[in-house]
Amino acid sequence: MVALGAAAIAVVAGCSSSAKPGTGAGAAATSGKTYTVGILTDLTGPGSNTGQTTLQGIKAGIGLAAKQGYNIKYVVADTGTSLSQTLTAAQTLVQQDHVFAVIQISVVGFAAAHYLTSSGVPVIGGDVDGPEWLTARNMFSIFGYADYTKVQTTLGEIFKQLGATTFGGLAYSIEPSSYDNAKGAAVSASLAGLEDGYLNTQVPLGSTNMAPIALAMKSAGVDAVYPAVTSQTSFALINTLRQEGVNFKALLPTGYGGDLTGGGPGASQAAQGVYFTSAYEPFEMNTAATRQMAAALKTYAGWTGDPTLSEYMGYLSIDGLVKGLQAAGPNPTAASFINTMLGITSYSAAGLWGGHTSSFALSGRGSVSGADNCVWITQYTGTTFHLVPNMNPICGQNVPGKSV
Repeated sequence: MVALGAAAIAVVAGCSSSAKPGTGAGAAATSGKTYTVGILTDLTGPGSNTGQTTLQGIKAGIGLAAKQGYNIKYVVADTGTSLSQTLTAAQTLVQQDHVFAVIQISVVGFAAAHYLTSSGVPVIGGDVDGPEWLTARNMFSIFGYADYTKVQTTLGEIFKQLGATTFGGLAYSIEPSSYDNAKGAAVSASLAGLEDGYLNTQVPLGSTNMAPIALAMKSAGVDAVYPAVTSQTSFALINTLRQEGVNFKALLPTGYGGDLTGGGPGASQAAQGVYFTSAYEPFEMNTAATRQMAAALKTYAGWTGDPTLSEYMGYLSIDGLVKGLQAAGPNPTAASFINTMLGITSYSAAGLWGGHTSSFALSGRGSVSGADNCVWITQYTGTTFHLVPNMNPICGQNVPGKSV
């Protein structure tokens, strides 16, 4: 457990009373310069079932930052999971709130990317929405720099080890990372020897009507299911497949931990036997890094249990910000902070990559997914997640000459 300090406790008091869409702010009570950051995330709309927990991760990160002497204040901007609202929210953060940096954790964040880049604003967050993270020198992903148009061996190898034979994938039409991820998974599965069964990249964002898709997968003999969508849509698909009597191995890129509770009615029952990927060490590993994050979430955000993906990314976005501030020295400008971040080539995600690292430099972005193409796998049975032997982590590589 992390030791508590009076200054760190004051962070919680400042954040908890005002963390509301568009108006929330939390300030550390330690001495020194205060940095104001904007939180661009999906608090309402179709992406809110996962985005609503972003602030818990932010608060946990701010609490630890205060213990290191960094005062961080935040202003929340809700994207509404809308392209137009995302851009407007980003403009408000920059022009009215005058934030030093933006924490972007959103499935539609790409709608604000050009504006934030042209404005010279540092952006820290997760490469989960679109390709802007790969080329923008002001954008720093604590999720690694996945080029979803490239094909990697990891997912195919997982399905092969699970004994699946025929692939079925799903993606949202509006989100570039979603449909590229699903297409890449299909090629990865094919290279591992699975049959091409079914791939649908035209699903409306947030959709839960899965009957036509489940019937199509059943007809195609799909037994390897990979929905590159939110947990709400994933669990709707799994429920419908079970109702149709389909036997399958489901591998979900979202849904581990707290996201399971946001998967809609009956999600826990639907998740029985399902495999989940995580870009970071699951809390079930009980490492020093997971214990530190768990303690921070409990102390500064009142959260217990397994984290959501948004909590991981919120927590690590603050960690990445602090790493940049530590390297930038006193009184950095936005421009000098960006230059400093570009020089950080071995970011460890606060130890949650288990010794693997990723680089914020422009060179090499998109060559691998996450840290060294590694993912961690759990399986949900009963009421708990269980580590899968020989898959924590399981690491692959990019396939030369293959793209989607």
